[in-house]
Amino acid sequence: MIKKAFPKEVGGARLSTRKSSVCLALLGTCVLLLCLMFTHAFFQRQADAPIIAQIAKVVADLELTDLCLFTEARYTRHLSQADLHSAFQDHPVSLEHFPAGSIAGPPASLRRSYGQLD
Repeated sequence: MIKKAFPKEVGGARLSTRKSSVCLALLGTCVLLLCLMFTHAFFQRQADAPIIAQIAKVVADLELTDLCLFTEARYTRHLSQADLHSAFQDHPVSLEHFPAGSIAGPPASLRRSYGQLD
């Protein structure tokens, strides 16, 4: 496919296409596509702003709770509702067996040390 896109001979002159030229063309195309994606996101965000504002008003009026980020364990569903020992509910020295517990740590209010826990 690349050989058809870059012919070796044009007219009577022989052209040599370097691999770096192909790489540079591919890189330029990718950068152009990235710029187009950011441009599309900018205009789409402006177009969606009224809908997002309306949803935010509904959330504020209904006083909805936190967003549920993870569905695995009860202590990762709502991070503001977790306590110090909920991750070890099965056994005091059990290992974290849900991946979400490794991604999202406890809230800052729970990380404060109130004394020796050992």
